[in-house]
Amino acid sequence: MKIISFGDVHEDTNNLIKIKSELENADLIVISGDLTNYHGKSEARKVLESIKRYNKRLLVQYGNLDQPDVNEYLTGEGINLHGNGYIFEDIGIFGCGGSSPTPFNTPSEISESDIEKYLVNGYIKVKDAKCKIMVCHTPPKDTAIDVIRSGLHVGSSVVRDFIVQYKPDVCISGHIHESRGKDKVGDTIVLNAGMFRDGWYIEVMIDKKGVSAMLKSVT
Repeated sequence: MKIISFGDVHEDTNNLIKIKSELENADLIVISGDLTNYHGKSEARKVLESIKRYNKRLLVQYGNLDQPDVNEYLTGEGINLHGNGYIFEDIGIFGCGGSSPTPFNTPSEISESDIEKYLVNGYIKVKDAKCKIMVCHTPPKDTAIDVIRSGLHVGSSVVRDFIVQYKPDVCISGHIHESRGKDKVGDTIVLNAGMFRDGWYIEVMIDKKGVSAMLKSVT
């Protein structure tokens, strides 16, 4: 199974054409959050329609810069990852959108306890899957993917603790735009592709040999 994932789109879909072949040949497209830039479902719909031109097999969750009605819209479309989980053969994918509280009072922030609740809700639905992919807009704390420009780690301790306890194979995050990177928490590969307009995305490959995940560039 080939999964292509990106997030922090903020309504800028110009790079989609540059990965046309990757999108068309993926088994699934996963959007990790922030489809819009402080906007709602009509703008989110436009982003998804742009992606669907290349591949209609989508799982999506809202980010902290999306209005709450984006979450409701994705649920109505039957593709919402937030607090949810899906199994494809022996591969389970679950997620948590929004973000932990920020100093900026963004539209869709949730508490650390709610992050844990939504992750558990999603995990329960995929717990019997052989391979598990966790999609959490908020990155785990004290990793290479949660560092702001000052050098401060601003990720979630709850997300990190969840990874340590439940050991998903891969965790796809976003949120911290300047912290594109790849790291590990225990045996879990954690990735943040940064803003999609900067030209990076994530490829997850799952086959008989195991699971691999990497950052890729549109150029």
